[in-house]
Amino acid sequence: MPQHPTRRAVALAAALLAAMPAMAQDTPTLYFSAIPDDDETKLEARFGKVADYLEERLGVPVQYVPVKDYAASVTAFRNDQIQLAWFGGLSGVQARRLVPGSQAIAQGVEDQSFVTYFIAHESTGITEPEGDAFPEGIEGLSFTFGSQGSTSGRLMPEYHLRRLFEEAPEEIFSDVGFSGDHGQTLRLVASGAYDLGALNYSVFDAAVAEGAPEVETARVIWRTPPYPDYNWTIRGDVDERWGEGFAKRVQRALIELEDPQILESFPRTAFIEAENDLYLPIERTAKQLDLID
Repeated sequence: MPQHPTRRAVALAAALLAAMPAMAQDTPTLYFSAIPDDDETKLEARFGKVADYLEERLGVPVQYVPVKDYAASVTAFRNDQIQLAWFGGLSGVQARRLVPGSQAIAQGVEDQSFVTYFIAHESTGITEPEGDAFPEGIEGLSFTFGSQGSTSGRLMPEYHLRRLFEEAPEEIFSDVGFSGDHGQTLRLVASGAYDLGALNYSVFDAAVAEGAPEVETARVIWRTPPYPDYNWTIRGDVDERWGEGFAKRVQRALIELEDPQILESFPRTAFIEAENDLYLPIERTAKQLDLID
């Protein structure tokens, strides 16, 4: 004869089923963010897909948290509002200095040798010289950086301007601004609101590839020597929350990301391993410019 479950067994099974949603909710959410280096809609689309990918790979809830500026991304990391972030070279250095034990775990292949473009409105008549020569005739014109905390949009272009002219940007140009992001830098120069600007090379190259109207009036006039830049940085205490080896699991998931749409949106061809020491040149440069202690 078939055996029927006892009342106690039925009650226990019901209790377990009722507890399952609560048990799932007990798993902490991994929050991550990124420096706002492009249009908000593009960032939301890109990192929403990254969140879905990481959630599937890691088996924990993952949520992207947008921030208003570069400083906010560093503050959120320091305050444990996010545990993982896609930082620029400078913001990554700042964040890791504020949270001991934090590690740069991945970078794009292209981030090993990143480049800043200096661009000019066509009305200036300035063109790109041959070789590594810096263009003449920029003194007295107006100039915009990107965000104040941007590696490619502020740190490295200011470093090279000071190196070449032995003066601060405010002494070289008639007006110095901060656009907030690379796309806005391109738009401001293309419109003639600023004569010159400095931006992430990949943003300009993407605009060329898309046939954006901005590249019809803004042209590249100089390219910096390469330097290390963007990186994924994770807090040092994540293993305590999600289990031993969790940071390594996140690193492996990022390195094994192969979705062409996600990679193209960065744009990167792939992610590779990174470590803190790779960004020592950025840290030294930031100290020279008194951007960090």
